Amino acid sequence: MRPERPVSPSRRTVLAATATAGAATVATGTATAAEASNASTRPPATAQPPTPELRALLREIDPARIEATVRRLVSFGTRHTLSTQDDPVRGIGAARDWILGEMRAYAATSGGRMTAELQSYVQEPAPRIPTATRITNIVATLRGSVTPERVYVVSGHYDSRVTDVMDATSDSPGADDDASGVAVAMELARVMARRRPAATIVFAAVAGEEQGLYGAAHMAARFKAAGTDVQGMFTNDIVGASRADDGTKDPYTIRLFAEGVPTSETPEQAATRRSVGGENDSPSRQLARFVRDTADNPATGMRVRVVYRRDRYRRGGDHIPFLEQGYAAARFTEPAEDFAHQHQDVRVEDGKQYGDLPEFCDFPFTARVARVNAAALWTLAQAPGAPRSARILTAALTNSTELVWERGAEPDLAGYEVVWRETTASEWTHVIPVGDVTSHEVDLSKDNVFFGVRAVNRRGLKSPVTFPSPQP
Repeated sequence: MRPERPVSPSRRTVLAATATAGAATVATGTATAAEASNASTRPPATAQPPTPELRALLREIDPARIEATVRRLVSFGTRHTLSTQDDPVRGIGAARDWILGEMRAYAATSGGRMTAELQSYVQEPAPRIPTATRITNIVATLRGSVTPERVYVVSGHYDSRVTDVMDATSDSPGADDDASGVAVAMELARVMARRRPAATIVFAAVAGEEQGLYGAAHMAARFKAAGTDVQGMFTNDIVGASRADDGTKDPYTIRLFAEGVPTSETPEQAATRRSVGGENDSPSRQLARFVRDTADNPATGMRVRVVYRRDRYRRGGDHIPFLEQGYAAARFTEPAEDFAHQHQDVRVEDGKQYGDLPEFCDFPFTARVARVNAAALWTLAQAPGAPRSARILTAALTNSTELVWERGAEPDLAGYEVVWRETTASEWTHVIPVGDVTSHEVDLSKDNVFFGVRAVNRRGLKSPVTFPSPQP
């Protein structure tokens, strides 16, 4: 016998609560500001506590291994994209071969589930590439055991630079930018290789970032050409230090940059967005909310500060080629950068040390960043995929809202939840369990609030939210 469908909130109840909150705002003034501050630090209504399985995984992430990886990458002298590729001890080729060897060693523990390979192509002359240059990514793929066609990607870039972006011979340690991000991806590969995710996870070290995001662009284009269902991508770029240029430290915060209006938005999609809203509801923003839901908690020891930008001001990273291909992607970066220790020649001036050296890194901090990545990635891979084809029916003008979506193919799918929030809220504030159905009507006007839909499996793990489009 089919269980009764849960009762949605009453429109009158919500309107009364909203009116009461508005009256409280007028009456209390400063108290409301304090309440707003408390609300900003409270877990979202959609938060997912870490499972025992996830807690065990997070405990295996090792700051000492992350430090050893960073120092080994620094030992190659320079990892500039245009540096030598056939010297066994110096240059980007030596770094490439070492990373591949480590990834293959991790894969050897996976029982055949993980493979590691080089992904190469020749980049013809282009901006910051004066002659034809082989660019090589190292890609380790941990195949999912239930829905392997669903893919999540985590990366860092292993190339480095100094003050002159074309200087391919000077020492360019690149400890923070971006041996730290590579160390995160490699540590996750090591820890997860022995486990069985339901979906596929790709751990990548890409080249050519400093010259123009070339390696990531090649990888994203290959995924797109193959029709790969990449449902989320994270790049870790400059995640090695917690000290800002003024000496202040924030070792328990990581920034996550997530775009609003999608880079790949078509004119038709833009017209819909202008009509119904959704500037804060792109797939990348839903991915960022999911990171907050799963990784901003005591198990990681970190606060995830979501920044509503594609990247830092007028700068870019390896998630952008994925955004250009229409994939949801976001960038992790330390809370405040020290520019004396990135993109700088190694030197001492007026008693101040410049250069991206490992002594300026905070390896326990980077390990906590790895835990944030791990919490989000592992939950993504174990939970159902985000619902597809979510729509709000608009043929009839009513003060209620009917949502429809396609049922997922996961064998352990248990059902769905409808989520909603005020249009001025940044996080989902209400969750309505609706059961194993593909439609649900809520007694709230689509004109007044935003809705979303997420999937739930039998273990209680929830997918990222899908923001619905209007269906006439």
